[in-house]
Amino acid sequence: MQRGTVSAIRAVGGLKLVQKRTVFGLAYNLAKKVVPRVSDTEQAALECGTVGFDRELFSGKTSLSSLGKYRAVLTAKEQAFLGNEVEQLCEMLDDYQIGIDQDLPPEAWKFLKEKKFFGMMIPEDQGGLGFSAHAHSMVDAKVNTRSPAAGVCVAVPNSLGPGELLMSYGTEEQKKYWLPRLADGREVPCFGLTGPSSGSDAASMPDHGEVVMRDGKLGIVASFNKRYITLAPIASVVGLAFKLSDPNGLLKGNGKEGITLALIPKGHPGLETGPRHDVLSIAFMNGTVKGKDVFIPIDYLIGGQKQAGFGWNMLMECLSEGRGISLPASAVSAGQIACVGVGAYARVRKQFKVPIAELEGVQEKLADIARETYTMTAGQYLMNAMLLNHEKPSVLSAVMKQLCILTVA
Repeated sequence: MQRGTVSAIRAVGGLKLVQKRTVFGLAYNLAKKVVPRVSDTEQAALECGTVGFDRELFSGKTSLSSLGKYRAVLTAKEQAFLGNEVEQLCEMLDDYQIGIDQDLPPEAWKFLKEKKFFGMMIPEDQGGLGFSAHAHSMVDAKVNTRSPAAGVCVAVPNSLGPGELLMSYGTEEQKKYWLPRLADGREVPCFGLTGPSSGSDAASMPDHGEVVMRDGKLGIVASFNKRYITLAPIASVVGLAFKLSDPNGLLKGNGKEGITLALIPKGHPGLETGPRHDVLSIAFMNGTVKGKDVFIPIDYLIGGQKQAGFGWNMLMECLSEGRGISLPASAVSAGQIACVGVGAYARVRKQFKVPIAELEGVQEKLADIARETYTMTAGQYLMNAMLLNHEKPSVLSAVMKQLCILTVA
């Protein structure tokens, strides 16, 4: 009797399994026909970077023990910089006056360059400070609490500019020439990715270039129209992203068609930077980068000719790290300012002869601010620790970016 019951149960279970496989199989095949195929750029974005403890999050088997390997600490040199040079910079910054002038004071710009704030991530043997991602993040957050405009000016050269791309992909000649100049402020960089109709989705940008031979020299004729480019009005060198085509096969297998990155000095024939944008009345420099039929020598490509067509992968690897540092740092600083400012005001502002900080409704909102700030700070430290652990958390950096922007908004 028992055997018969067991056999019946097994039979029913097997039938249900067959039904499941049949139904889901049909649904999967239908979905494959309806859903667009993953493009090459999307595939590259999915495959770039590394996977850390987030593997457990998405597998549903989360273990806090895996977080034990992550620690974000400053070296003695980094701590000294934060306590001295960063404090000195903050003393120079009057955010109210910066808003009126729509620019940082000249002495602040001079100090930023002399003290190598633009070269925090560049190795010491290349003229930079050789700081860690955690130090970069702490400096950004501190400066942002004094002046968001100054914070952006510090963040961009270290995380969203050509420096990181050069360190990872530049030729030895490019590194030797550009990195020391970027580190000591002789060169101020910007990076042209965003356009009027495309942002971080570089695959949709219309900017294009074609490989040509001109006067016996291999190069690219490119047309581009970039907008909202931070530091563009004062940049002396422009990083540029565009789609490359090679209809005549001039690359000859050394490089390929696709998104490509170039580094172009200011004053190059046809390159235009400006005019300045007034973005939300915030004082950091922001403007356009334009050019029509601009001839770009092939050795201006970041990494040289062999990196032609690999720009998307380069962006995904490098800029994802940058957004995981600078954007959370600025969001954390906003949360800290809110905690201090709103908390202090709630103690001195009285209603019915009682500080409004004693009212439960206000306390609830103060608790919300503190909770969100603590959450962002925890995420900031975790992201920094993952980078210190030589991971490249492309997916989590995107999550952090979205979380912090939505929280601050």
